Amino acid sequence: MERMLSLKLLLVLLLLSNGVAAASHRVVGGEQPLSKIAIHKATLALLDSASVKAYPFVLGLKGEDTQWVTVMLHCPNPSEDDWVGVFSPANFNLSICPQESTGSRVRAPFICSAPIKYQYANYSSPNYTKTGKSSLKFQLINQRADFSFVLFSGGLSNPKVVAISNVISFANPKAPVYPRLAQGKSWDEMTVTWTSGYDINEAVPFVEWGLKGEPQMHSPAGTLTFQRNSMCGAPARTVGWRDPGFIHTSFLRDLWPNSVYTYKLGHRLFNGSYIWSKIYSFKSSPYPGQNSLQKIIIFGDMGKAERDGSNEYNNYQPGSLNTTDQLIKDLNNIDIVFHIGDMPYSNGYISQWDQFTSQIEPIASTVPYMVGSGNHERDWPGTGSFYDTTDSGGECGVPAETMFYVPAENRARFWYSTDYGMFHFCIADSEHDWREGSEQYRFIEHCLASVDRKKQPWLIFAAHRVLGYSSGSYYGMEGSFEEPMGRESLQKLWQKYKVDIAFYGHVHNYERTCPIYQSQCVSTGKSHYSGTVNGTIHVVVGGGGSHLSEFSDLQTLWSLHKDYDYGFVKLTAFNHSYLLFEYKRSSDGNVYDSFTISRDYRDVLACVHDSCEPITLAT
Repeated sequence: MERMLSLKLLLVLLLLSNGVAAASHRVVGGEQPLSKIAIHKATLALLDSASVKAYPFVLGLKGEDTQWVTVMLHCPNPSEDDWVGVFSPANFNLSICPQESTGSRVRAPFICSAPIKYQYANYSSPNYTKTGKSSLKFQLINQRADFSFVLFSGGLSNPKVVAISNVISFANPKAPVYPRLAQGKSWDEMTVTWTSGYDINEAVPFVEWGLKGEPQMHSPAGTLTFQRNSMCGAPARTVGWRDPGFIHTSFLRDLWPNSVYTYKLGHRLFNGSYIWSKIYSFKSSPYPGQNSLQKIIIFGDMGKAERDGSNEYNNYQPGSLNTTDQLIKDLNNIDIVFHIGDMPYSNGYISQWDQFTSQIEPIASTVPYMVGSGNHERDWPGTGSFYDTTDSGGECGVPAETMFYVPAENRARFWYSTDYGMFHFCIADSEHDWREGSEQYRFIEHCLASVDRKKQPWLIFAAHRVLGYSSGSYYGMEGSFEEPMGRESLQKLWQKYKVDIAFYGHVHNYERTCPIYQSQCVSTGKSHYSGTVNGTIHVVVGGGGSHLSEFSDLQTLWSLHKDYDYGFVKLTAFNHSYLLFEYKRSSDGNVYDSFTISRDYRDVLACVHDSCEPITLAT
């Protein structure tokens, strides 16, 4: 017994010394489904009597960027661990693989890239092991290349190629797809970012846009991409690599406030013809300080999931589609979305970024989709991450900062401020140093200090990791209920500038604190706060969709509401004096926690502990 206790104590000490919170995802969360495939071990075991047939042969004939495909299998020696991988590009049998992918392996078929998704052969045909026949349904999205389907025996750990299908493809695989809006660096600017297969030596990218029903104008777009050698390690640099295509961003400027604009993505080919996307629309931002109804969505850690059931056999992102679908359902009542880190959990499998941007397209093409940096986007040893972990799978922030625009001075450092009407947001990057004296600390103080609270009374701070308070099990084991050096470095800024609410992800559950300062509740209210609020309310809203995180058994006085479920927060500002906070579950969209704040401008100015301006007795 003593030896067991000693081992447990040693484990706790090791976790603490290496950063408990940094380990939280890896210990309790499962793993990226594609990483379970030992694709580097694949061998040929082709059978003449086995077959894989996919149809229709051509997708997107009516301009669709997603379509369902039927795959028919026949295998003479079926097994319950047979599986079908979807490969794109279709020709996976390459002659040269990156050396670090293959090691000393010299046998064919040299499969250098993981599939983009997979299903077990018996997924929708339970009698497959008896009949050797199966019919599977896959939902494919336009990812700039053709597709093939490969039947493997030997399970995921010892894959053997049994049969290969015909090739299918989209009618225009290079078409512009998956627009995502974001606020620009000024309130009257909207940015549009999208993906295509067109480099600038093939076509000129632009956006055709204007007020709804009025003459449209053209705005040019810049083009970015990244290469395999931009990745920092495996699998992003090896079996997880897939060409990301070209990412274009256009800046739509001098917008009229509160106005509906239509837009479509365009590429002018050098032969004079045009390639167009479908038509989208958005509503421009209100003027900063404008007194109108304004509705904000905030969550973290959503991930992506496949509507055809692929990849999800270990329940990796169980709530992702529910959150996505609830937001789509309520899209007419949403003005802007903040996804504060851990977006697709691609973890180095680059194909997943396309699938994520496709999943959120109905939302991100309609309202600004503002993102933050999480450990699964950024962290990689020796690359300047504040945490020395491998959580990004070798991506080291490159896909995230290329695929999404944020109004940062340097997109490799994912901190920025943005305004929406009566709200001022300061978005921090918890994967870079935030401590006093750091570059980010100076940004945070400037962001908080620069807001005019008469015009923008609602001041919001957000970061991915919990820099404030959380009762997550690993934070509880650590005993301080936060990231090390989190609130110790920042709470005097939150207090000095009277931050209303601070939001975090990383811990996959929901939790709300009392208004708090230095670990003490400064208000006894639970559902309504009026007048001067003497501290900041801290909210963990990391239940966007990835596997849930347990709470600590330790009870804290400052924790007012916890929910071990998937959900998101909605903030509604009715005017300069009244704010409604609602936590909604993704499963049904109903409200499971809420509170209101009502106050006047003088309440914001009021002197509270450690925020008082100096005075003089001179007259």
